[in-house]
Amino acid sequence: MSFSYKPLWKKLIDNEMTKKELMQATGISKSTMDKMGRSEHVSLEIISRLCCYFSCPIEEVITYKKKED
Repeated sequence: MSFSYKPLWKKLIDNEMTKKELMQATGISKSTMDKMGRSEHVSLEIISRLCCYFSCPIEEVITYKKKED
C-alpha cells in the first residue's frame, strides 16, 4: 500500500503557502515534512494536525493508492 500527499501539496499551492510556513504553523518537524515528500508513512497525529489546521477532511491531505502487482 502507498500513500500520496499530493492533496496536501495542492492545498499549499491553493493557499499560497510554503512548506516552511506550514511547518511553523503546525509544529511539524523538517524530518516529518521530508517523509511526506517521499510519500512515507507519518503518524495520525500529524495528519490530524494538518486536518485541524486547514479545517478539512482527511481526503484533502492524503490519499491511499494500491500498489500495482
